[in-house]
Amino acid sequence: MDRQTVEYLKRIGAERPTAPTPEALRDLHARHQLAVPFENLSIHLGEPIVLDEDSLFDKIVLRRRGGFCYELNGAFGHLLTALGFAVSYLAAGVFGEGGAVSPLFDHMVLGVEAGGPWLADVGFGDHSLYPLHLDDAGPQLDPQGAFQVSRTPEGDLDILRDGKPQYRAEARPRRLVDFGPSCWWQQTSVDSHFRRNLVCTMPVDGNPGRDASQNSGGSLGRVTLSGLRLIRTRADERQESELGSDDEVLAAYRDLFGIRLDRVPQLAGEPSTVPTGDRKPQPTAASTKPNRQAK
Repeated sequence: MDRQTVEYLKRIGAERPTAPTPEALRDLHARHQLAVPFENLSIHLGEPIVLDEDSLFDKIVLRRRGGFCYELNGAFGHLLTALGFAVSYLAAGVFGEGGAVSPLFDHMVLGVEAGGPWLADVGFGDHSLYPLHLDDAGPQLDPQGAFQVSRTPEGDLDILRDGKPQYRAEARPRRLVDFGPSCWWQQTSVDSHFRRNLVCTMPVDGNPGRDASQNSGGSLGRVTLSGLRLIRTRADERQESELGSDDEVLAAYRDLFGIRLDRVPQLAGEPSTVPTGDRKPQPTAASTKPNRQAK
């Protein structure tokens, strides 16, 4: 087993599976989400996002950061391939409030063969803890809700959560490099949801003494840092607090997400002029419940 695979498995607290089975995919999928946050901090730190295997490994594994869909699913796809799974990259568009679907390549998911076809997605922000079986048309119960895969007449895949459409993925395999232009647009366009919002989020388990990757119930919560707003949710409970200084923000990234930064991310194009320790809340349009990977 090569060094990158060994280090990646350590990063998510997983053992090397003996074979590319559905059970192994399920375990890896859950552990990845419980260890690696969904975040778009690079955009607001002036860090370029590069979609190649070494760059993704350096950021997510060596620097213990997270990322958004292209990074998280891109890196996870490399890991699964190294472990013997057959993986394809699938382009997707996200459903908006009015039912319209955003442009293809707005999101990226993985098609995985493991005793049958599966959809793996560790990069949507708030999604299923476990992969979804593509041959199961009925509801698939998950700690994050009831998910369903519905095939369109054109052969695309609509993914629903609790009856609400989340995104539409095409079945045609793509290359990771094909997502480069969309990744660049998300980093640079004034119309990009990710450029206009700051978010870092990950699921948390309600039973810290238990292996959360084996959670089959509904006790998962979520912690989110959206700008200066810290949000903790569990079931119907929600707690919000406003962080008052850069030191508090940096401590939250470190203690809650395992991310160590030497400066606070600023919304792109809005540099801070307030000294550390006396910083006022920055304006942000960030969603208080990030449940979609893209706008």
